Amino acid sequence: MNRPLVITDCDEVLMHMVVPFAEWVDTEHGVIFRIEDASFANALKRKECGTPLEAAEVWPLLDGFFRTEMTRQYPIMGALTAMAAIGAEADIVVLTNVGPEHQQARIDQLALHDFHAPVIGSRGGKGEPVRRLIDEYRPSVAVFIDDLAGHHQSVAQAAPDVWRLHLVGEPAIAGKIAPSKHAHARIDDWKAAQRWILARLAENIPAPAPEPA
Repeated sequence: MNRPLVITDCDEVLMHMVVPFAEWVDTEHGVIFRIEDASFANALKRKECGTPLEAAEVWPLLDGFFRTEMTRQYPIMGALTAMAAIGAEADIVVLTNVGPEHQQARIDQLALHDFHAPVIGSRGGKGEPVRRLIDEYRPSVAVFIDDLAGHHQSVAQAAPDVWRLHLVGEPAIAGKIAPSKHAHARIDDWKAAQRWILARLAENIPAPAPEPA
């Protein structure tokens, strides 16, 4: 029988992102990032006048952060300890929306913290990439972990038999993000999340089919 598979996001699941990003844009670009949720829409404002950045100005900042500032990021409390325990029972793949151009940098970043797993730098919804991973690995059971509700919806549609855990590891935003209705559980603490994930792996049964709307 094939091993179980755990597919996990990185930013705000394994590594802090919005806090180091906010510190960087403040000190280096004169931009204030008001951390209200995981969205960057209308969150970035110029310090000197308070006007919001245009959408076209936001992407270069994000790209610049991932290009040169990943070393500012640091692990979510308990995340890598949990990954070590989970890795004894399952294959792990990191599915992260930094794009293919930053995939190697993410691999190197995680390796600095002694975490080694396949990394896929994707874009857009994660449903189809998860479906492809299921087709490739043929796991006995699979768990998907992400901080963004939209990705849980995408995975629920493309791979409904995958267990879905909504986890927001950044305390600065966790309380401002509602639980995804497309996830099977919402847990923001990695000790509790580890127990939930290992229980799903031990049960070794697919996630239940979504109830009809």
